[in-house]
Amino acid sequence: MPLDTSNSPTGFRVHSHETDGWMVVECHGKLTGQNALLLKEEVRSLIPLHKQIVLDMKEVPMIDSSGLGTVATLYISARTRGCQLQVINANEQIKNIFRMTNLLSLFELAGRHHGKTF
Repeated sequence: MPLDTSNSPTGFRVHSHETDGWMVVECHGKLTGQNALLLKEEVRSLIPLHKQIVLDMKEVPMIDSSGLGTVATLYISARTRGCQLQVINANEQIKNIFRMTNLLSLFELAGRHHGKTF
């Protein structure tokens, strides 16, 4: 069942839908401290219901330290509950931040989702 959340005053929104056994969470807008809670609440509500979640960052132009912390926290929450969390379609700025913070390896760089890579 698709879920579209657009409550952030900064225009950040999240759209969730299931595809081929994966829950895909599409993020739209800048993932910053002002709106990281929206993503955290959305994904945390999905973790108990799904074994595989993909964060699609195709429409995220930038991420700050709060957004990065949120993604890392979600990864740990998912992992401790037996859920696999992957990030796909991140732009170079986001990939570089993940590299610099040594978080890139958490998201299994070789992982693919419908031919899209992290």
